[in-house]
Amino acid sequence: MKHTDLLGNPFSEATEAALETYADALRQFNCYQGDPVQTIESAVEEVPGFAMGHLMHAWLHLLSTEPEAAAVARADLERIAGLPLNRRERGHADAVAAFAAGRWHEACRILEDVSIEYPRDGLALQAGHFGDYLRGDSRMLRDRVARVVGRWSPSDPGCHAVFGMFAFGCEETGDYPCADHFGRRALELEPDDAWAHHAVAHVFEMQGRSREGIEWMRERQPHWAQDNFLAVHNWWHWALFHLDLGEIDAVLALFDGPIHGSRSTVTVDLVDASALLWRLQLLGIDVRSRWETVARDWCVAARPGLYAFNDFHATMAWVGSGDGDRAAQWITAQTEQTPQEIGDHAAIAERVGAPLLQALAAFGRGDHAQAVALLRSVRPIAQRMGGSHAQRDVIDLTLVEAARRSGQRELARALVAERVHLKPDSAYNRALDLRIAA
Repeated sequence: MKHTDLLGNPFSEATEAALETYADALRQFNCYQGDPVQTIESAVEEVPGFAMGHLMHAWLHLLSTEPEAAAVARADLERIAGLPLNRRERGHADAVAAFAAGRWHEACRILEDVSIEYPRDGLALQAGHFGDYLRGDSRMLRDRVARVVGRWSPSDPGCHAVFGMFAFGCEETGDYPCADHFGRRALELEPDDAWAHHAVAHVFEMQGRSREGIEWMRERQPHWAQDNFLAVHNWWHWALFHLDLGEIDAVLALFDGPIHGSRSTVTVDLVDASALLWRLQLLGIDVRSRWETVARDWCVAARPGLYAFNDFHATMAWVGSGDGDRAAQWITAQTEQTPQEIGDHAAIAERVGAPLLQALAAFGRGDHAQAVALLRSVRPIAQRMGGSHAQRDVIDLTLVEAARRSGQRELARALVAERVHLKPDSAYNRALDLRIAA
C-alpha cells in the first residue's frame, strides 16, 4: 500500500505504525539525539519491505564515517533489491550506493536533485547537508537548504532542523547575522536541536565572542550534553572558548572530563580529542600523557583511505604521542589505496591529505621548514578534505608555529596579523604574538 507522510513525501510500502516510527527516528537524527539506528531498525523489523526505513538505516551509518559503515549500507541496499521503489526512494538508493562506494560528490549531487523534486524530504536534505560538511563544500551547505527553506512552515515537523542546517550553512559562508537568526529560530521550535545549537556556537567562535560562547554553552547544557551524538563536539567548542581566553586549566578539565574521560572510540569524538590536544601542544603545554591514550584509541578506530579529515587527526595523535614510526606507517598505508577502492578520496588524499599528513610528520621530527612548505602548499585548498572553518583552523595554527620554529619570523608575524584582524581580543592570538617575539 502506498503512503505519504505529513509533509507529502511518498513511500512505496509502509504501515501507519512504520511511518510513525520513521518520523521518530528522523526527529532523533534531526537533533542528533538518542538512538535513531535502533528506532528505525524496529520499523523495518515490522515491515521488511519498508524501503525508506532501510535507506535511513544506511544513511545513519554512512554519515558517521565509521569503518564498517559502507558494508552496513551495502547490506541495506541488498535488502531492498527488487522492491518497486518510487522516484524518491530510487534517488536515495542511488545516492547510498554512490556514497558507499566513496563517490561522495556524486551522492550529494543525486541528493540535490531529490531535494529539488521533494523539497520537504527531511532525510534527503539532512543527508546532503552533512555530506556537504564532510566534503567541505561551504556554498552547498548554505545553498542546498536556501533552495527549500521557504517551502517549510514552523508548524511542520522537522522545520527546526531545516532552520538549523541553514544557520550552519550561513555561518560557513560568513553570514553570521543570518546564522545567528536562524539558529535561534530553530531552537525556539526545538530546544534539543544540537546542530542548531552548535551552529550558533560556531558564530561565537568565528567572531571571537568567547565569553558569550561559554555562557551559551552553559545556559543550554541540559539540551545538548546528554545522550547526544554531538555532545563531545559541543564540549570541544566550549573548550575552544576557554582556550581562546587563555584559560588552560579549564580546557584541560574539559578534556579530562566530558571530551575524553570516557575514552570513546567513536571517530568523531577522537577527532575532537586530537584537535584539542594539538592546539595545546602548539602553545608549549605538556600533554604527552594525554596523547598516549588518544593514540591508543586511534589504533582501534582508524582505517586508511576512508576520509582524509579523519586520517589527519589520527596522524596528529601518533605524532603528538611521539610514535613517529606508526605515523610513517599510516602515511604509507594511505598511498596503497586505489581509486577503485576509495573513490573520490583518492584524489583528495593525494592533493590535500598526503601533504597534510607529511607536514605533521615533518613537524614531529623537527623539520619545521619542510612542514611550512607543505602546509603553505595545501592551505588554499584544505577545505576539500572536509570539516568546518573552526576545525581546519588547526592547519593555520600549525603553520604559525612551524614558521616560528624554523626561524621564519616574518611569515609567522604575517600569519598572526591575519588572526588578530579577525579576533583582536583573542588571548590565544596574543599568546602567539608573544611566542613569535620571544
